[in-house]
Amino acid sequence: MTPQEAAALLQARDHILILTHRRPDGDTIGCAAGLCAALRQRGKEAYVLYNEEITESNRPYAAPYWAPEGYEPSFVVSVDIAARQLFHGASEAYIDRVDLAIDHHPSQEFFAQETCLDARRAACGEIVYEICAALGEITPEVALPLYAAVATDTGCFVYANTDANTHRTAAALLDTGIDFFAVNKRHFRTKTRKRLQLEADLIANMEFFHDGRGVFMTVPRSLMARIGATEDDAEDLSALATIVEGVDCGAVLRELRPNEWKLSLRTGANGRVNASRACKLLDGGGHAMAAGATLEGDLESVKKRVLAAINSVCEEPS
Repeated sequence: MTPQEAAALLQARDHILILTHRRPDGDTIGCAAGLCAALRQRGKEAYVLYNEEITESNRPYAAPYWAPEGYEPSFVVSVDIAARQLFHGASEAYIDRVDLAIDHHPSQEFFAQETCLDARRAACGEIVYEICAALGEITPEVALPLYAAVATDTGCFVYANTDANTHRTAAALLDTGIDFFAVNKRHFRTKTRKRLQLEADLIANMEFFHDGRGVFMTVPRSLMARIGATEDDAEDLSALATIVEGVDCGAVLRELRPNEWKLSLRTGANGRVNASRACKLLDGGGHAMAAGATLEGDLESVKKRVLAAINSVCEEPS
């Protein structure tokens, strides 16, 4: 579906529930909140399903829209969810009930009745903006979470898939008069002391491969416990690997539970390593330069599997 067709479908429905993905980032939460606000402005009954994994930095966007306990929707929408494995605990009951999926991931599994997909977009927020614009006026209540969605998924407009449309979308959102400075300060210019301790440990214990062009950074549970870090402190640690000079393949492994590791793979615009293809070999997915997967095993065996997947898709294996 095009965004305009998706908007027409939503206009014809009511009692709408919006789903976000596991370990929610700013894109999925911002999209859900912005779409919910736009639907309510059109007189629709719309809610966002509570996500128990939400971080404090993203909570303010979704807080006004949480669905009441026991809410029974007539129409279910997912935003920024590419695969069934990304449904969080409460949303798993809706895996086979999604009527419309709105997404920008090339690894989309097409689990919904209808799908509005544009893998060219740097952020799902760009697509949701077009849907909201087709529904009616973009008010500040709609614009603020959508700006957070676009800004966070592009690293504040620095990632390589950021393009002219991304900036046009951001400009249109700024034209509504939102306090974009506060959003940027919260997400990009403020770090807790515990977050800085985490970054210091990751940097001190980096492991390089591919003659220095690749790097492993690891976040074991013991490190989180020793520092006393929370989910908020650990949010988007994967971005750290991409700022190391000479590195075009950064693999951040975070231990979620004993012997269960979340891989966040970030790669360069040179195309040497396709992150999506590598993570697909590990039953994950994502974008060409940003993808992820979940692996089980001890740290050393997991690193070997990740490196083998990277080597399998690497254009210039080392």
